[in-house]
Amino acid sequence: MKSAAIVLAAAMIVTGAAAASAASMSQSSSGSTMARPANDTLDLTSTQRKTAWNDLSKSAAKQNEQKGFNARVGIVVPATLKIEPVPSSVATSIPRLRPYDFAMVEGKLVIVNPSDKKIVEVITG
Repeated sequence: MKSAAIVLAAAMIVTGAAAASAASMSQSSSGSTMARPANDTLDLTSTQRKTAWNDLSKSAAKQNEQKGFNARVGIVVPATLKIEPVPSSVATSIPRLRPYDFAMVEGKLVIVNPSDKKIVEVITG
């Protein structure tokens, strides 16, 4: 009787682990729950760009003027530029922004890859 209970408990554990593994693989393959890693390209729609501007421009730290710095996609931001992680509230509405940082520079919202500090998107109001 005791060994039957142990066998039954072990079977339940194995079955539960297999189901959890299958659910995890299903979520991973759909890409819906996995965060994309930051890279040096970001393709936002015009609606996403407008939402990002509205949500991030008001919360971005005001920067000192960056002499000689012209924010363009593909260049590295100066070390003196204060960049911040995209807030989770914004990343919820625009999941593609989750792994990135951002800053406001001379009236431009710059989206930055935190691993190499390259600008991946420049958004103006």
